[in-house]
Amino acid sequence: MFDKVKKSGTELLGKTNRIVEGTSIVGDIVSKADFRLDGELIGNFTSQGKLVIGQAGVIKGEIICNNADIEGIFHGKIKVLEVLNIKATAEIHGEVIVGQLSIEPGANFTATCTMIINPKKEVTGKDGKRAEQKSEE
Repeated sequence: MFDKVKKSGTELLGKTNRIVEGTSIVGDIVSKADFRLDGELIGNFTSQGKLVIGQAGVIKGEIICNNADIEGIFHGKIKVLEVLNIKATAEIHGEVIVGQLSIEPGANFTATCTMIINPKKEVTGKDGKRAEQKSEE
């Protein structure tokens, strides 16, 4: 009688979840929409959207998302498929894997950093082994 219509990811664009200052969450968060955290999360965070950690925000755990802006504190492992913006007020400790990275002067960045290799430059051979594509000069 009542059919629930599943929302696609495009219907969630422009909508943002928010955890306000003074709120602590212990556990994992999974979201298809953008997310702003001004509270504290001890656990893992996964999103297909953008994550913003506000100045009062703290995350201790693992993050996987498409884009991120960090103004607060992060301890752990973060994988950002596109652009990670680290603001001057941010503290980052741990492991960072990014497509593109921007760090403002004044940020505390104590982490190992790995850039994601452009998948267009990787070729899989017939034997299943990956080889780097040579650029023509």
